[in-house]
Order: sequence, then structure tokens, then C-alpha cells
Amino acid sequence: MKKKVLSAILAGMFTLGSFSISDAMSREEISAIKVSKSGNFKYWEKNSEVKNKLVAYVKDVTNKSSKNFIPVEDRIATFDMDGTFLCETAPYYFEWMLYLDRALYDENFTPSQADRDYAKQIEDAIRNTGKFPKNVDVDEAKSQENVFAGMTPAEYETYVKNFMEKPVEGLTNLKWGEAFYLPMVEVIKYLQANDFTVYIVSGSDRPAVRILACDLLKIKSNNVIGSDPKIISANQDENDGGNYVYQKNDYLVRGHLIEKNLKMNKVSYIAKEIGKQPVLGFGNSSGDTSMLNYAVNGNKYKSEAFFVICDDVERELGNISKADKCRKLAVENGWNSISMRNDWKTIYGDNVQREK
Repeated sequence: MKKKVLSAILAGMFTLGSFSISDAMSREEISAIKVSKSGNFKYWEKNSEVKNKLVAYVKDVTNKSSKNFIPVEDRIATFDMDGTFLCETAPYYFEWMLYLDRALYDENFTPSQADRDYAKQIEDAIRNTGKFPKNVDVDEAKSQENVFAGMTPAEYETYVKNFMEKPVEGLTNLKWGEAFYLPMVEVIKYLQANDFTVYIVSGSDRPAVRILACDLLKIKSNNVIGSDPKIISANQDENDGGNYVYQKNDYLVRGHLIEKNLKMNKVSYIAKEIGKQPVLGFGNSSGDTSMLNYAVNGNKYKSEAFFVICDDVERELGNISKADKCRKLAVENGWNSISMRNDWKTIYGDNVQREK
């Protein structure tokens, strides 16, 4: 009798959906999200205008009878990562916090004095002053690649996966490896179900993005574009790769930064690596301006750009002043604004809250 009662209670809880958004989701649960049609969205407000606009767009361009029909091979969607479908506020970008972990807190690693000093500047800016050094995006990327240089790809993967198990700061019940915006995961799954090829185009380290997001989002590793470290032979030393020959006893290691993938570089990489103009672009900051404008300007197909606005100060670590500037930028460029506060039922699941 007790077993029957317990079974009935559990069945009722699942029917009511109490596990759908009340608990922080594991990576396995996030990966299992499926959205094949408009009625499958669970984490968006039902009457969200921007979600409904995306749905209408997809229905239009996938309809063979529509003048706006886009062939499957040309259904290209590009997504920035940090702040677009992954937390970047707790307290900063995933890869920057990974860098600080390595440079300042890894007991098994001693960075150069220059990299340690620079990492301390970055940490102080993130946690205290908000004042970053000049040219910080590129210089941080250089220092970041320095502290991971010499690692094999497998060693780096292990380090990243271990860091993914650490909690984010400022939000409860959430690990870095789970800090995905559930509504945006739904968007990615919806596009994939409608035969769009999704690319991640991020300023973050490309190997790190692959480890963090590919399996979870069912995105192929070669559909990730990011900032690249050199990948060289462990025995190559200073020899140029155009002259060095890989030997029987060689193995690969990470080198130093090649180029930071941000702003116009994103467009250049899209053109080189995809070879087609995207019809959809998703971003969240001024650094995505070039990528979004590339999608919507001079496109032979009907195209749209969507801009995620971090304006939620109750369920996220939003910044209203910054959000207002982002919203203005979207209006100026003709992008569709996505409000975390108004368009999403939940961000990470209701059990994830701002720490008091």
C-alpha cells in the first residue's frame, strides 16, 4: 500500500512538472532538452513576442511553399557563447575564471612572474575595481594561453572538466558546467530540429568551448569557432611548422595564442571556416556587432539577429545600466532584443537564485 501511495505521489509530481524548472539541471538533463515545434518551449513566457517572432521566422523559411524558403544547406545560425547561452556574470567569463584558477590557485603549476602579476590585475578588476588594463581582451588571451602552454590536449581537457565541477559565484546550486541559459538551449535545439546548422562563434578558447558545449548541445566540434592556441609538437621547439616533420615519438601540446576571435575577426573566421553567410545571428554584447550585422545585411535570404539582454537582477546578476545600453544598441542596428527578465520563465531553473 505504501509503495502504491509513493508511486502515485511521484507520478503526480512529474505530471505537474515540478522537476522541470524547480531544480538546477544537470548536464545530462540539459542535453536531453528537445524542442521540435513551437509548443515544446517550456522555459519561455508563452506570449514572448521575440520568441514568437523566431518561431514565425523558422516556420516561414522552412516552408517550401514560401517565397522566403531557405534550402537546408544554407540554414546557418551563429551563436556567441558567453552571455548568449552561457553565464558570464558569476563573476565573469568562464575562460577568464579558468585562467585565474590556473595562474593563481593551481598548486601544481608555477606561472611566469609576468603572467602571475597580470592575472592578479585581472582578478582585482573583476572582484574589486572594475578597472581593466588597456587592450585587456587580447592581452588576457595571450596570458591565458601562456599558462596552459605545454599541456597536451588530453591534459587540458581534464583541467577544463575539473573546473566545470566548481560552483559559480553569486548564484546558488550551480556549477560552471551547468551554467547554461535553459531558454537559449531550447532555441538551439529548436533550430537543430528544423535543420539549421548551429555554429558557436566565440571569443573564448576554441578547445575549451568544445569541451564545455559540444556534447551537451549536440554540436559538432568542427562547428566551433573560437580563439586559437598554436597546436605544436612537443619536440618542435622553436622550429617553424612549415619546416618541422612530425616524428614517431612526437605528441601534441598547446602553444601560445594565434589570434583573439572577437569583433570583425568573428566575421573573417565565419567567411573562412563556414564559407556561407549565416541567416541567423545570436549575441549579447558590442563585441558581437560585426557578426550580427553580417547576418542581416546584404543577405540573399530572409535573415534575423537576436540580442540577449542581461536585465534580470533577481534571478541573475544583471546590470540595468549596461542592459539599457545594449537595448539601445539593438534598436540602432535593427536586432531583436531578448529580455532575460521579461521573456524567460526561468534562466537556470528556479532552484538557482542570487546569493544574498
